[in-house]
Amino acid sequence: MSRNAAIVLMLCVAVAVSSCRNRSKQPTDTVSSGVIKISADESFRPLIQQEIDVFEGLYPAAGIIPEYTSEVEAINLLIKDSVRLAVSTRKLTQPEINTLNEKKLFPKEIKIATDGIALITNKQNTDSMLSLPNLTKILTGKITKWKELDPQSKLGDIQVVFDNANSSTVRYAIDSLCGGAPLYEGLSAQGNNPQVIDYVAKTPNALGVIGVSWIGNKGDSTNLSFSDRINVMRLSREDPAMVANSCKPFQAYLALGRYPLTRDVYILLTDPKSGLASGFTTFISSDRGQRIILKSGIVPATQSIRLVNVRENL
Repeated sequence: MSRNAAIVLMLCVAVAVSSCRNRSKQPTDTVSSGVIKISADESFRPLIQQEIDVFEGLYPAAGIIPEYTSEVEAINLLIKDSVRLAVSTRKLTQPEINTLNEKKLFPKEIKIATDGIALITNKQNTDSMLSLPNLTKILTGKITKWKELDPQSKLGDIQVVFDNANSSTVRYAIDSLCGGAPLYEGLSAQGNNPQVIDYVAKTPNALGVIGVSWIGNKGDSTNLSFSDRINVMRLSREDPAMVANSCKPFQAYLALGRYPLTRDVYILLTDPKSGLASGFTTFISSDRGQRIILKSGIVPATQSIRLVNVRENL
């Protein structure tokens, strides 16, 4: 082989290898096929898992691997480009957006629902109502005993439990209820939402702070009742809390803004090639995906809901 022919052959091999490498970097997923990992605040595990199950049933060639974690970690995974989709109750900060833009990952924020935060108590607890001012005092340690709320109470110290120290629920409590002030050091985190329910169900003094989608009665398609393992407190904006000015986190009250503790739910998307992450986002935003949210007990961003007058036995 001549020297010139050898050089030409080497160039052809180099081009072929380079082409293969470039192709290997191309996304292998489409809007309805492939395998991707996503991250989500653990507060929304029941909802997101239902969405995944239905989506994968419709598109057998698609596989979505969820990592249910704290809100802080869910967003960190997005920032590090470990996932292209995260479910959160907050939008990205400007520094986070700048970091993603520098990586040529231009984020989108899509509102998919409105969620509520419920206050749950043990079945032995006869206290059924609480005002926002008193809730703030409990969270900051100014009220620590049930007798301070109800002199007739036979319970002792209020044992407030959250799901995770880095969860969206804790962030909401600090930012929206405590005005940025730190939470009382006597509060605790159980690790996840099922553990919060278990703890409250076993502990008469407990007050659990938890996402509404975790406490629905699975046997009630109307979303007009909650789990019979725990009590769900009525909440009012004003003090004192009374029947006339307080309500439980029923879906209609979330939609109308009557229930005080609500928050928006977002998909944070960084999918420049419109692959499977974009396809899953489109599904959740579609009529079918929004109906799944409707059935979960929280409020879909686009689907209309049916308002029902609820008469409760106190």
